[in-house]
Amino acid sequence: MAKEKNQKSMEETLWESANKLRGSVESSEYKHIVLGLIFLKFVSDTFEERREKLLAEGKEAFIDMVEFYTMDNVFYLPETSRWSYIKQNAKQDDIALKIDTALASIEKTNPSLKGALPDNYFSRLGLDASKLSSLIDTINNINTLEDKGHDVVGRVYEYFLGEFALAEGKLGGQFYTPKSIVNLIANMIEPYKGKIYDPACGSGGMFVQSLKFIEAHKGNKKDISIYGQEFTATTYKLAKMNLAIRGISANLGAVPADSFFKDQHPDLKADYIMANPPFNQKEWRGVNELLDDPRWAGYEVPSASNANYGWILHMVSKLSENGIAGFVLAKGSLTSNSSNEGEIRKQLIENNLIDCIVNLPAKLFFNTQIPACLWFIKKNKKTNDILFIDARNVGHLINRRNKDFSEIDIAQIASTYHNWKLGENYEDVKGFCKSTSVEEVRTLSYVLTPGRYVGLEDTEDEFDFKERFESLHVTLQEQMKEEQNLNERILANLANLAKGNLAVVDE
Repeated sequence: MAKEKNQKSMEETLWESANKLRGSVESSEYKHIVLGLIFLKFVSDTFEERREKLLAEGKEAFIDMVEFYTMDNVFYLPETSRWSYIKQNAKQDDIALKIDTALASIEKTNPSLKGALPDNYFSRLGLDASKLSSLIDTINNINTLEDKGHDVVGRVYEYFLGEFALAEGKLGGQFYTPKSIVNLIANMIEPYKGKIYDPACGSGGMFVQSLKFIEAHKGNKKDISIYGQEFTATTYKLAKMNLAIRGISANLGAVPADSFFKDQHPDLKADYIMANPPFNQKEWRGVNELLDDPRWAGYEVPSASNANYGWILHMVSKLSENGIAGFVLAKGSLTSNSSNEGEIRKQLIENNLIDCIVNLPAKLFFNTQIPACLWFIKKNKKTNDILFIDARNVGHLINRRNKDFSEIDIAQIASTYHNWKLGENYEDVKGFCKSTSVEEVRTLSYVLTPGRYVGLEDTEDEFDFKERFESLHVTLQEQMKEEQNLNERILANLANLAKGNLAVVDE
């Protein structure tokens, strides 16, 4: 049956319930509470399903052996860590402590979850027991095993991460990249087989969408291995939970850490890199630290006052012989000439590493109004040209503040790139895309702004400046006359009121 127009989705209902915790708990904290509970419900449901299957097979002797769960990619849960126990005790005053204990026991029993789950969030924050109980009742209604093909719990997780990013504004965007941007990168680099790496992985969205891309194109998830790193401890936990609920195995490093100062994958050579590192990160390496770092070998040392080119060179150093990287950066990275950045950009271009630049529209990100772009860097390119795509006019508004790409938008941009790479069915489109030689880029002082190359879109009607000016002049005169008329009416009505006359002047 189709959902009625005003009927709330499961995600919206959950969000409303979760919002009851707001006020006493910061959103940056309560997202870990909500997502921790959803995770607990999911792993409990999968555990109970596996347990019932063992019983049905007459393997009662094995129902408390961890190995018989992990072999089926299921986490083993001690009795007091199961959702049934939490639900049974939801009205107790110490329910927060029971949840903390349950999560700690799950992590201890399952080494692959080490460092993944919220650590004493529930009891430490002094949550209102009745509100927490209400949230448990709502989450209890999620059947995480229903319709597995549509990934119910993953959908809820994705929705909540996006809503938290919106609610937290600038801070929220540090852990979440809008799904459509991740989809666009995945559709352009096509991560089918090999190693995927994200040096600033946030909540793991790049990895999730990469695997969804593979599934959508009938690929094999076993052909991919995932590596990542995240600096913020709470976001590191989000990423591990986000991947765990989808059964995605990933190496995110032993601990949360800075990719520049504590690279946990020093020997990695990745076939695909997808990233959205922090924009214009200041004081990222100190003044004199990392001056002789091997990642900058053959290039100028990136500026200490802005990490944009530090991230670029870090990713270049991680690419395999035929690797490709697609990542988001502030648009200023395309033109900056301060502190060696122009020289590094020149070296990247002359080394034939820049494959494609995409100019993004405003309002795509929850956390910043800084203009952004996508860089695509490719090792062992088959052409010396660079493809420029100006997508500033692509996309649609989803509310007053935010814009998004549709599947058609993503297909338009990605197909343009792939047709260009294949040399089939590609042609320059004025105002949208242009294949440009390195020689032409040199003449423009190595500036990589797509608008400088694609030009302005042709219009069908010839623009007549005199006609347009006279039309606007007439409109302005009419509006000024109307303004004067309105002001006179207001003054007349005020004068009448002052005299005690309630009659209104209409004309």
